[in-house]
Amino acid sequence: MKEDVKPARTLDCLGLYCPEPLFQTRENIDQIKPGEILEVITDDPAAEEDLKRFAKRAGHEVVSYEKDDDHMRFLIKRNE
Repeated sequence: MKEDVKPARTLDCLGLYCPEPLFQTRENIDQIKPGEILEVITDDPAAEEDLKRFAKRAGHEVVSYEKDDDHMRFLIKRNE
């Protein structure tokens, strides 16, 4: 994990399932500045593929991804 990275915003998507974590990530990443980090915490099994694909397609960068037994944590850097 990148402990030195401080997210500008944290998005708690625990208990939300596809497509809601993806929709909320899209909405929230637009509310931070380029170069800032959005932290997304989710337990949706589909989010791993969905959020990685979204970041790549939108030109953002997944700087960290962690998967625990019951949730996942993404740090996504907004680029532009």
